[in-house]
Amino acid sequence: MTISNPSLARRLGLFDAVVVGLGSMIGAGIFASFAPAAAAAGAGLLVGLGVAAIVAYCNASSSAQLAAQYPTSGGTYVYGRERLGEWPGFMAGWSFVIGKTASCAAMALTFAAYAAPVGWEKPVAVAAILVLATVNYFGVTRTAGLTRVIVAIVLIVLVLVVIAGLIGGTSSHNDLGRNLFAHGWYGILQSAGLLFFAFAGYARIATMGEEVKDPARTIPRAILTALGVTLVIYALIAVTALVAIGPDRLATSTAPLVDLVREGAWSWAAPLVRIGAAVAASGALLALVAGVGRTTLAMARNRDLPSWLAGVHPKYRVPHHAEIALAVVVSILVLTTDLRGAIGFSSFGVLLYYFIANVSAVTQDKDHRRYPRVLQVVGALGCLVLVSTLPPTSIIVGLGVLVVGALYRWVRLRLANRNRSATSR
Repeated sequence: MTISNPSLARRLGLFDAVVVGLGSMIGAGIFASFAPAAAAAGAGLLVGLGVAAIVAYCNASSSAQLAAQYPTSGGTYVYGRERLGEWPGFMAGWSFVIGKTASCAAMALTFAAYAAPVGWEKPVAVAAILVLATVNYFGVTRTAGLTRVIVAIVLIVLVLVVIAGLIGGTSSHNDLGRNLFAHGWYGILQSAGLLFFAFAGYARIATMGEEVKDPARTIPRAILTALGVTLVIYALIAVTALVAIGPDRLATSTAPLVDLVREGAWSWAAPLVRIGAAVAASGALLALVAGVGRTTLAMARNRDLPSWLAGVHPKYRVPHHAEIALAVVVSILVLTTDLRGAIGFSSFGVLLYYFIANVSAVTQDKDHRRYPRVLQVVGALGCLVLVSTLPPTSIIVGLGVLVVGALYRWVRLRLANRNRSATSR
């Protein structure tokens, strides 16, 4: 049975698509993932950042190549179904939904850590989820417009952080080169897996393929542009943080960029950094809600999730049922999880999602190929390596949730087959 729903409107140009990707990546990476990465690898997080960037580039090229051929909502859920079959597509979509739902919780908690009074973090995080879900509910053009403002504010704050760290830091950790491999390759690869959480924002561009103008041209350019700009920003901030406060303090900090500014004579800027961190986290959460909602929409259209979630608002043309459900689930997660656990679990789901994206891109024919096949092979292998080095708890919980999703789909298919058999008699 085919579900009839209105399509989403194509309103986003190249600039808006790049801004959505930047808003997702910058907020997530700068203010959430550097501390756990430093705990895993110390100064070696710089090497981990490079590894994560290589894997992310391979994944981005695969996503761009696939999105040009399949310019519709759903990202790798759609690509996996089209190129590999329904089950791989389902596992990609389910991995994305669970991973990015955890990312939503992480960003809400990050926002509250910087913006809320002590003791009020979780209520404020839930309030942020509800407010930004409402923004998404009233249309994607509002989402893109607000994200543009958020990105501008965050970039100004990060420039301030770099200047403050380089001229005001008092740490003597200037010999980073000798400490890069002190934690070994396992620690470096684990830091890369955690930092990959910060690079995954370009997926939001692909999952919004049904709302982008001229998607075959716009999506590939937007993905690679957003990724390149983000890598430069991450490298500048990482080096500044390691030089200014050192890897040990970075590993234990709950607000590393605030500590970085407070280290020197620019402590007066700490409140501005807190504001920037809160704004960045809200920007990431805003884009995450949009991306997860649209993948949920695509899965519900194929009945891989309840069909109620496929509803598109007749006026605002957004997947409003999916976004309402997401806001409820993320609010529950915020009340029951912590930030670092959410990052590890999110990386698990997203790395599996991109593994399927790379394998899907390998199967494309030469008429739809934009990048060498070796990039997709490297991307697939890189995803498997990084996911295997994540914290054991993240792997165990992630596998358990994947099994739950697979059982749900298996039971649904069995019931559907039984109903068809009964009807044909």
